[in-house]
Amino acid sequence: MRYRGWFLVGGAFALVGVLLAGFAVFHGNFSPRGYVQDRYRRAAAQDIGSDARAYRSDSAPSVVAEEITEAWRPADEYVDASGVYLRYDEDSVVILPLAGGSLILLERLVTAYPRYSSTVGNAWGWGRGSSVRGGGPGAGK
Repeated sequence: MRYRGWFLVGGAFALVGVLLAGFAVFHGNFSPRGYVQDRYRRAAAQDIGSDARAYRSDSAPSVVAEEITEAWRPADEYVDASGVYLRYDEDSVVILPLAGGSLILLERLVTAYPRYSSTVGNAWGWGRGSSVRGGGPGAGK
């Protein structure tokens, strides 16, 4: 009978853990894409075909970029007068200035890199924070 109390306590802890995990799965954001989708207004009229989904913010691009990079550190970041370009493992987040705020474009990296390569040049490496050249013998020459 003494063990029955421990089983009840263990079962209660397990139930709390399952409830917390379920809440996190259904209400959390586990990627930069989820973060943007949860925090900014959808602007479907400004999508780029089926490749890039558009969102809007009343804040300047630098403020939006700071919010996003504090939550999700990018593998690479490029900033110039045209906007802020963030590269993640699978996605890109491009933040462009608009009158009265920012346009935020979410796009898979495989379509974003060709679209923005003339702007970001070699600033965006390829892969998990690596450079375009790779890391083998003679890298960086």
